[in-house]
Amino acid sequence: MSTPSSGALSFLHKHHITAKPGFNRWRVPPASIAIHLCIGSVYAWSVFNPPLTRELGVVASSADDWSLSSVVWIFSVAIVFLGLAAAFAGKWLEEVGPRMVGVVAALLWGGGFIVGSFGISSHQLWLVYLGYGVLGGCGLGLGYVSPVSTLIRWFPDRRGMATGMAIMGFGGGAMIAAPVKGWLLDFYETAPTYLGARDAVQTVVENGRVFAETAQGKIEVVIASATQAAEFGGEAGAYVVGTGNTGAAQTFMTLGIVYFVVMILAAFQYRVPAKDWKPEGWEPKPAASGLVTQNDVHIDQALKTPQFWQLWVMLCFNVTAGIGVIGVAKTMMSEIFGSVMPLVATAAFASTYVLMISVFNMVGRFFWASASDYIGRKATYMCFFVLGTALYLSIPYFASAAAANPSLVYLMGFYLATMLIFSMYGGGFATIPAYLADMFGTMHVGGIHGRLLTAWSTAGVLGPLAITSLRQMSVTSAVQDLAAKVDPAAFAAKFGAPVAQLDQLVAAKTVTIAKLMEIAPAGTVDPTPSLYNTTMYCMAALLAVAFFANLFMRPVKEHHHHDEPELQAVPGE
Repeated sequence: MSTPSSGALSFLHKHHITAKPGFNRWRVPPASIAIHLCIGSVYAWSVFNPPLTRELGVVASSADDWSLSSVVWIFSVAIVFLGLAAAFAGKWLEEVGPRMVGVVAALLWGGGFIVGSFGISSHQLWLVYLGYGVLGGCGLGLGYVSPVSTLIRWFPDRRGMATGMAIMGFGGGAMIAAPVKGWLLDFYETAPTYLGARDAVQTVVENGRVFAETAQGKIEVVIASATQAAEFGGEAGAYVVGTGNTGAAQTFMTLGIVYFVVMILAAFQYRVPAKDWKPEGWEPKPAASGLVTQNDVHIDQALKTPQFWQLWVMLCFNVTAGIGVIGVAKTMMSEIFGSVMPLVATAAFASTYVLMISVFNMVGRFFWASASDYIGRKATYMCFFVLGTALYLSIPYFASAAAANPSLVYLMGFYLATMLIFSMYGGGFATIPAYLADMFGTMHVGGIHGRLLTAWSTAGVLGPLAITSLRQMSVTSAVQDLAAKVDPAAFAAKFGAPVAQLDQLVAAKTVTIAKLMEIAPAGTVDPTPSLYNTTMYCMAALLAVAFFANLFMRPVKEHHHHDEPELQAVPGE
């Protein structure tokens, strides 16, 4: 894939953005951070989960609303296409430079939100997948890799810090996006039509759906609790399906326009250093570690080395362990602690939790990447995998202990453990480009990094698949166990149908664990806090495998190195 350096778009080509003598290299990181802040908002996807799963019911999910598992996969598709775009555009990035790639990223990321907006307003889920998932995901990949190789060349003296700065913005994107998205959703939302309190409205249940008997005939409704209705300033009772607005479509449209403008402005700040440029007074030092090479490996040759695939496994498993949790972070906090500590783990507390995930994700990227300049990349990843395994194993303990004996100690333990996990999750992303430069040299580090991000794509599928499928198995088992304990007469009175119709009622979202607990016998333990235990054990096992991949890392063998004549023959260099 190549683009000529002359023509209508020639001013975007790297040959036309070479920095002049005296250029301040510190002008480049802010542009990189701005683009990464925009695309990093993908980490706040969980803010969209609640409104998208009740787009028709608004105050509560209706039978035709999208399920949580189907919505979570939009995030997964975006991450998959992030990796694919980064992998396939790696060589193109080296040829055309960061400005052209940044402009295309702005078009795709901003445009993806706009297409997704039309999908939400027309209730066409495939359009949301196409816009946010496919187009937006490609924009994510291009925007993500655009500054990496450039910053490594601008900061050869501090590779870890440079990549930490670039990728720090991606981790911090949700810190800004989460409250902004929440504010926009509140600004655009409208409550659905209220028919009256549950006792004042005559309802019937057909195929798991709830209908209200009115003068105009049967109208499908959702029955909102006082807590659900309070979010819209309403009262508990029956609300007409399809009459309100969650504000999701308008929020998508607004964000698409804003992100496009910011990313375009940032892309035009990119410059590349002149050939053989180096910081004033700096000279390369002899490598202190055998893993830091002074040689280069071509992008195609890198894939033939075991080191590339060891790094691939390390990144994939580290991301898989974290990405599944990030995708449902707000939901997880609410489900685990909301039922046992309702006065503490409120909706506002869960939103703040999402914000803090972004903070630790962002700070961890800069902290761990900078620390790797001093302790080495291999030692840094050892910290990730040893400490991370212990932290994942601690989460089921805190959740189970809180269920049996609600205490702030367990909540704080869970909070701290997950924050440290997310700091190392972000640190893994920020440190991997410097690890690649150490192993393969800087000749094609941007392209090699792009291909390595296919590990992120794989993790984008594995993480949410694991957490949703394992969670759904736990939910199904918990609902069946609770239904077996509930008095059949109480069940029929509560849900307007017999226990024999349990599957239909669950599919229509009429029966949930929370509603079953309202009529469960006294002393019944709420199974909600333990829904994620199995997932956490699996994530810990993945980190243990990644530990050994890093443990056996060795320098790339000499026969993979490029000699100088071959280096000169590489197109675009």
